[in-house]
Amino acid sequence: MLNLLGKSAARKEQGRVLEQALTGRALSPVLFKAFGIPDTIDGRFDAIALHGWLALTRLKATGQDEAAQDLTDALFIGFDEALRQQGVSDMGMGRRMKALANAFYGRLSVYGAAQNEEQLAQALARNVWRGAAVDARARALAAYVEKARAALTHAPEGTFDFGNLS
Repeated sequence: MLNLLGKSAARKEQGRVLEQALTGRALSPVLFKAFGIPDTIDGRFDAIALHGWLALTRLKATGQDEAAQDLTDALFIGFDEALRQQGVSDMGMGRRMKALANAFYGRLSVYGAAQNEEQLAQALARNVWRGAAVDARARALAAYVEKARAALTHAPEGTFDFGNLS
């Protein structure tokens, strides 16, 4: 019994470490400056969701389903904490978390369905810039995503190396 509790704590810690690495990259100021992601609550959510998709795809592709679940749990704990810091009361928390979950999983689905860089740019324009036409920003971000995806395939297991931001 105690061994199970220790394993659970270790898994939670692993998820927290992965979440911190992911959000550290997703919220890097240069990402907002270089690609024009709006530096708003919604823009930050989109940056985290995009990097979450990259990381979760990598974890699942390498058979690390438990780590993927741990990361997802940690991400949603972070979303919950962010909403509470914004002053969302317990009464509205369930509704807000459901909306966040729908938005998060919707983005994962749309980004995963993109067959090429142009389709990814379209999905990014629709989500990050709320339906804007595909422009240089969306194409640059899509190119970054493809480079990050390639960098992740070579990253050591249990780490996230998204490559450089250029």
